[in-house]
Amino acid sequence: MLLAILGLFLYCDSMTVLGIETSCDETSAAIVYDGHVKSNVISSQYVHSQYGGVVPELASRAHQRMVVEVVQEALRLAGIDRRDIDGVAATYGPGLAGALLVGLNFGKALAYGLDAKFVGINHLEGHLFSNSLTSDQPEFPFVSLIVSGGHTLLIHVREPFKYTVLGQSLDDAAGEAFDKVAKMLGLGYPGGPVIDRLAREGNPRAIAFPRPYLKGGSLDFSFSGLKTAVLYYLRDLGIEPGNSLGPSFPDAQVKDICASFQAAVVDVLVDKTIAAADRCRTNTITIGGGVSANSGLRDRLAAETARKGMRPFFPPLEYCMDNGAMIAYVGWLRLRSGMSTAFDLPAVPNLEFM
Repeated sequence: MLLAILGLFLYCDSMTVLGIETSCDETSAAIVYDGHVKSNVISSQYVHSQYGGVVPELASRAHQRMVVEVVQEALRLAGIDRRDIDGVAATYGPGLAGALLVGLNFGKALAYGLDAKFVGINHLEGHLFSNSLTSDQPEFPFVSLIVSGGHTLLIHVREPFKYTVLGQSLDDAAGEAFDKVAKMLGLGYPGGPVIDRLAREGNPRAIAFPRPYLKGGSLDFSFSGLKTAVLYYLRDLGIEPGNSLGPSFPDAQVKDICASFQAAVVDVLVDKTIAAADRCRTNTITIGGGVSANSGLRDRLAAETARKGMRPFFPPLEYCMDNGAMIAYVGWLRLRSGMSTAFDLPAVPNLEFM
C-alpha cells in the first residue's frame, strides 16, 4: 500500500511532456509543463488543395520532411532542452496510416533514446480536451461535441478517462459534408472555411434544405442526405456539380446556397448537443475539432446555451485544428496518472473513440 501511494505521488509531480500530432495534413509538436502549454508549433500542408483533398502519400512525405524541424522549434520556443523531456505523447489513431506512422515512430524513438515515458494518444481524445489548454477550463461533468472532417461525436465526459459516447456519425461527418458541398460548388479545398465565409453574406432561409434529425430522439448524425439534397438542388438549376459555376451564376445565389446548407448542419449539431446536455443533466458544453472554428456554429451554440442557462466553451482557433498541444496535454494527464504505453504500439487508422 505504501509503495502504491508513493508511486501515485511521484506520478503526480510536475513533468514536461512533448506532444506530436501527424494524423492527417498538419505536422505539429508542443510542450506542456505541469498542465500548461509552453509552445505549440503547427506546419500545415497546402499541396493538397490542388487535388481537392488530402493525398495520403504526399502527407506522409511532408511529415517526414518536417517532423524534426517542428519538434526542434517547439523545444526552442518552450526554452527547454530535449533532455528536460519527461514524457513523449504521440497520436496513434485515427488518421492516415502513413501519416500516423511518421509521428508515432518518431515519438517512440525519441522517448526510447531519452529514457522517457511514452504514451500513445487517441486523436479524438485530444480534441476532447482542447478546451483545457487555456486558463478558463470546463468543470466536470460536461457534454462535448467533437466535429471535424472525419468525425462527429457527442460524448458525456464525467471525469478524465471516464466517457460515454452518446451519438456519432453514421455516414458523412459534418466536416466531410462541408468539403463535398464546396467541391460541388467549385469552391476548392478545404471547403469549411470558404463556405463559412460566403454564408455570412447569404440568406440562411433562402433554401429549405432538410435537417436530418433521425428518429426516436437519436443523438447520432447523418449528413449524407443533406449533401445529396444540395446535389439535386444544383442539378435542378442545370448545374453539373463539381464544375465552376461561371460568371453568369449570381454571387448572391452561391452565398444563399452556402448559408442555407450551413444553417441546416448547424441546426442539427446544436439541437442534438443541447438535447445531450439536457439528457445528461449538465449545464456545461464544449466543442472541439476543425468545424468548431465555424462562426455559424459558434454563434448559434452561444445563443442557444444563453437561452437555456448553459455555459459553452469554445477552443481558441489554433486549438480547433489538429495540434500537438492537445496531444501533449492528454499525454500529461495520462502519464501523471501512471499510464504509459509499450513501444510496440501500432498505428490504428480506424481507431474508435472508446
